[in-house]
Amino acid sequence: MEAAMVTRAAARRRERQRAIAEAGTREESGRRPRCRRRPGKRWGRWVRYYDKDTTTPTSFYLSSLEELLAWAPHMDDGFNVALEPLERRQPPLSSQRPRTLLCHDMMGGYLDDRFIQGTAVQNPYSFYHWQYIDIFVYFSHHTVTIPPVGWTNAAHRHGVCVLGTFITEWSEGGRLCEAFLAGDERSYQAVADRLVQVAQFFRFDGWLINIENSLSLAAVGNTPPFLRYLTMQLHQQVPGGLVLWYDSVVQSGQLKWQDELNEQNRVFFDSCDGFFTNYNWREEHLERMLRQAGERLADVYVGVDVFARGNVVGGRFDTDKSLELIRKHGFSAALFAPGWVYECLEKRDFFQNQDKFWSLLERHLPTHSICSLPFVTSFCLGMGTRRVCYGQEEAVGPWYHPSAQDIQPLFGEHRLGGDGGGWVKTHCCLVDAWHGGSSLLLRGMIPPEVGNVAVRLFSLQVPVPPKIFLSMVYRLEGPTDIGVALELTTGDTSSCHIGGISMLNETSSRHSPRPLRVPPAKLARWAGRCRQPLSGGWVQRCVGREPSCRPWGETAEPALSCQVVDANSLLAPLPQVQAVTITHTRWQQAAPAQLQLSCTLHWSYPLPQVRCFRVHHWGGASGGSRGRELPWPEKPTFLGLAFANQYRIVDLPVEAAGPGQDGRVEFLVEPVPREGFLVPQAEWGRAALLYSAPA
Repeated sequence: MEAAMVTRAAARRRERQRAIAEAGTREESGRRPRCRRRPGKRWGRWVRYYDKDTTTPTSFYLSSLEELLAWAPHMDDGFNVALEPLERRQPPLSSQRPRTLLCHDMMGGYLDDRFIQGTAVQNPYSFYHWQYIDIFVYFSHHTVTIPPVGWTNAAHRHGVCVLGTFITEWSEGGRLCEAFLAGDERSYQAVADRLVQVAQFFRFDGWLINIENSLSLAAVGNTPPFLRYLTMQLHQQVPGGLVLWYDSVVQSGQLKWQDELNEQNRVFFDSCDGFFTNYNWREEHLERMLRQAGERLADVYVGVDVFARGNVVGGRFDTDKSLELIRKHGFSAALFAPGWVYECLEKRDFFQNQDKFWSLLERHLPTHSICSLPFVTSFCLGMGTRRVCYGQEEAVGPWYHPSAQDIQPLFGEHRLGGDGGGWVKTHCCLVDAWHGGSSLLLRGMIPPEVGNVAVRLFSLQVPVPPKIFLSMVYRLEGPTDIGVALELTTGDTSSCHIGGISMLNETSSRHSPRPLRVPPAKLARWAGRCRQPLSGGWVQRCVGREPSCRPWGETAEPALSCQVVDANSLLAPLPQVQAVTITHTRWQQAAPAQLQLSCTLHWSYPLPQVRCFRVHHWGGASGGSRGRELPWPEKPTFLGLAFANQYRIVDLPVEAAGPGQDGRVEFLVEPVPREGFLVPQAEWGRAALLYSAPA
């Protein structure tokens, strides 16, 4: 069997190499476009990487053991590699504080989220309560579930680790398990090695192992060593990696859910990083598990089915009943399918229901602090009804792009002290945006006697740099006498906490930031805008601060877009986008004088220094005689966002070149630094494609 697998893998590699050669590159000057039909047999080979109808890149899964063992990194896999590293947060996952796992199971998976470069869709599902979550599992019933890269980027940006799922089920799953678990150690080690390679290459953090079929004595005997080997290899190759086991098979090999950790499944818990229980437990199960878990209470993730299927304690809007018992006994929680609020309730009320669901759980969900600078967010959800770039509308129409989700704050309603019944509420706003597709809306009723109120949206636990640059953009709705102030508070690590609403007259080390005396050159253009009125009534405030020598910082500001940046980091020059090339070109005739161009852009740029890339184009109209250059419009046309050093352009309308004429399309790649500042167009990367009419 092993030799046959090697042969199949080699054959597939040869197939891929032939397809790449056939696709070729057609960026040479003067190459005449050939108009093609929709992708046929050739693109059919690439259905794993691209949507078969549009050729846009998509996330994918592996359906069999053979596919897993035959997998090898390919250049088309690059679209699905996460850009965002796993950010640090406090407390770290390694602490023994009870954790919260979210297992995302929605209608089989790989829905709108599979489109790596985003898609146009009305009312998509969005998760944004990341501050409560420690681990995100992307679940489906495919053998090897590789998390769509948009989820990994969004989760990592919030410091949440991401797991894929390795699942076997029913009789076919039994045959698959026997194939790699019933033999010698080389068989299960080969599977473990490949799972580690997949996680390492795509830059997610580990696996949920879900064996839901009975095992022979030989196979179940090899399961603990398989888990130990997988866990050891993952820890070596993926820092902070995790392997979790789902409560299903017992040590006899029977498929027999226990709803608890006990002597019948303890051997699997002892062989990996954690145990995810089945959902039909009662409090007596939790009490028994206290003895079994010992010092590893936080490594037991008690399953909660939000759909409330079966004989469960709580679910739906009563999920807090389950969490109350779980936290009472000190265990971690695994919330399965919290997308119930989207799947089963009215889509038009999704945000209201989502906020209600998580607000009911809030008292049982410890929150986290962010631990890295620069800290930049426009509160974009990675979706919207239009696209806005720094106050300027770029496009109108629905869009959904999970990788584009910014860091999200604490959401909820907070009651103010006193007898006036005052309150302040924070929630998403899709009606208006400064940058992206949404903003943060703060609204409430502040009684006159309350005075000044601070809305605490985030907690930062970072070493305070010598100089800090802070910026926020906001807009006040309607006539009001409310004033907005920017303030920085600092304290040591023992005093850092996340609250909701606090009075500004509380005892704290508060600082009134002031403008930087000599803004760095890279900052000067941006800082200049802070003294000018912005379009649409937006106001921007930019200040700097040389704080006192306290070791940690915490900020608390009402804002619609905000930045906290180490000012000295702005002095380093930005690299330029290099070596932009055009490959996988495809032309189609759309009308007598109209073509559609599809192609893939590749470029070189150090990814740790960038938040994303904005891709634009110029041209596409026919010119005069050959060699004559066309005047470009003042501003290029925005195409989309890229979170890798490549981008697939699909069906771009291009005017056909007339007889004896050349057409020219120029593509521009704009880097967006992690500090969020605009980069001059002269520093963008670019590549031109010349084309002519057939002879």
